[in-house]
Amino acid sequence: MNNQNYLIYYNIYNVSEERIDCMFSPAIKNLLDKKSGTFFIPASKIAFVQDDAPLYHAFLILTKVRYAKIPVLNKEKCVVGLLSLAMITNKMLLTDHISTNPLTILKVKDVMQTTFSKINFTQTTLETQLHLLIDNSFLPVVNDTGIFQGILTRREWIKAFNFVVHNFENYYNVIPIKNQNKNNN
Repeated sequence: MNNQNYLIYYNIYNVSEERIDCMFSPAIKNLLDKKSGTFFIPASKIAFVQDDAPLYHAFLILTKVRYAKIPVLNKEKCVVGLLSLAMITNKMLLTDHISTNPLTILKVKDVMQTTFSKINFTQTTLETQLHLLIDNSFLPVVNDTGIFQGILTRREWIKAFNFVVHNFENYYNVIPIKNQNKNNN
């Protein structure tokens, strides 16, 4: 039987070490591989902030770039967290007023999210990337020594999926399976 008639199953795990079942048809995987190079946005094009920066600096960056969340790097350029404008404003909101004092008192590392998913392309399959992007708008990408390389975005994955949906029949002949019982889901 032709290899394209089988689904490939993988066991992958999310940041909480929970098992996630995953399957891709080899034909779909082949088309996604054609677009996989476009998923990555290099670090040189990404706004980030250092973990020891004052919170007001991060507030200004997030306000100017209009990103929902940005990576936080340490001095060694390793990703140590993620930061959003909502995390900062949460520190500014008091019971009866808004205070800007936290912006000058706190550092980014005092506010940042420290539990997050990140990937290394040499250790991560396309299937794993897709599953992680379900719950994350982007994934920080690191090299083998943990240095920040850039991000993989859900937006780019969706564009690749759009390519597959619109071009599948340009690459493959699709033949319906006969005698399919319509009552089986």
